[in-house]
Amino acid sequence: MSEDPWLSIIGLGEDGPDGLSPATRQALARAEIVMGPLRHLALLGETGAETIAWPVPFADGVERLLALRGRRVAVLASGDPFWFGAGSVLAARLSPGEWRAYPGPSCFSLAAARLGWPLERTACFSLHAAPFERLRAHLAPGARAIATLRDGAAVNELAAWLTEQGFGLSSLRVMEALGGPRERVRLVHADACALADVAAPVCVAIEVAGTGRMLTRAAGRADEWFDNDGQITKRPVRALTLSALAPRAGEHLWDIGAGSGSIALEWLLSGDTCTATAIEGNAARASNIRANAARLGVDHRLTLVEGRTPEVLTQELAAPDAVFIGGGLSQDLLDALWVKVAPNTRLVANAVTLESEALLAAWHEDKGGDMLRIELAKAKPLGNRRGWASAYPIVQWSVTR
Repeated sequence: MSEDPWLSIIGLGEDGPDGLSPATRQALARAEIVMGPLRHLALLGETGAETIAWPVPFADGVERLLALRGRRVAVLASGDPFWFGAGSVLAARLSPGEWRAYPGPSCFSLAAARLGWPLERTACFSLHAAPFERLRAHLAPGARAIATLRDGAAVNELAAWLTEQGFGLSSLRVMEALGGPRERVRLVHADACALADVAAPVCVAIEVAGTGRMLTRAAGRADEWFDNDGQITKRPVRALTLSALAPRAGEHLWDIGAGSGSIALEWLLSGDTCTATAIEGNAARASNIRANAARLGVDHRLTLVEGRTPEVLTQELAAPDAVFIGGGLSQDLLDALWVKVAPNTRLVANAVTLESEALLAAWHEDKGGDMLRIELAKAKPLGNRRGWASAYPIVQWSVTR
C-alpha cells in the first residue's frame, strides 16, 4: 500500500468529527473532495473541501467516485466501512495502493458494548434492504442477534414478523443513533411493540424467546420446511446425501433436477458462504424452490435455472465444487457432466429405478467411487399392532471427478 493514496475511506460515527482519531482527522483534512450521504455530510459540519452527496442508486456514486482518480478524495461511511458497509464494494473496484481505510466503531460494536454481549457469539445482520427471513435459521430461544434496519417503521415490521414466526416473546432493544448526542435505547417485546417515534439510524438487538418452529443445525431438516409436489429427497436420504456431498466453506453446488430444492437449500443452510445453482425444468417446482428459498432466508445465495438437462449445461453457470443429480439421470447427462466439470469436483447421484441403478453401477465400475444402497423402513399401524413399511431402496453413487 502506498504511503499517500488518493482515496481515504472514513468511518464516521454519530458524534461526527469529534470521535475521529488524529490519523483520521489528518486524512480528512488532506481531502480536496468529500463524498458521502447527506446525513454524514451534515454530521461532518464545516469543511474547506468540496462536498458531493452520494447519489442513489449507490452504484452511480461508485462511477462518479472513480472519475475523481488523481484528486484527494475522502468517502464517508458509517462506523466500520468493512462491516456491511461500502468499503468492500469500493475496494473491489480499486487496486490496493489507491485507498486507505480509517474505520470507526460499528453500530454492532457499540450495541454489544451497551449490552455487555460477546460480539463473537452474536449474529449480526444488515436488513436495510434484505428480508427478515435472513434471521430464520437463527431463531431459537436464547439466541442473540443485532440487525440494522432501514428506518423506524421497520422496527414494528420486524416485531410483527417475529410474532408471526412464533417468537413474539423476544426482547427487542431498539437502539437509535448509537454513539451520538441523539442516542436512545428502549426495551420492548416483539408482540407488544408499537413504537411510533423511532428515528434512523436504528439497529435492534434481539434476544429470541418463544415457541416457534426452529431449524435444526443438522442436515436432514423436516420435510415440512419444503413445499413440494411429492418430488423431494426425503429427510433421512437427504441427510445421507448432504454427508456425501460434504459442503465446505465457500463452495458452490449444482442441484440438477432439484424438485423442491431441498438438497440445494440444505447445502446453503450448512454455511453462510456456500452458494448453489438449482436446475429444474418444471415451472411449478421451480416456483416451489423460489418460495422455499425465500422462507428459509437463503434466496440471495441461490441461482435458479429453469431448463432441461443436459441442454441447460451449455449455459454459462458458476463452476461447481459439487454436483447432485436428483432427477433427470441419464447416460447423456453423465457424459455431459464428466466433460463439463473440472477435476476434483464431487459428484453424487441417487437412483430409484432399476434402469438408473444399472446406469450408476456401470459408471461406478468405470470411474470408481463409492456405491451405497439405502433401504429404510418406518413403523406404521398394522391392524391393532405395528409393522414396518419399507420405502423404495435408493442406490447412491458418489465419486470425485
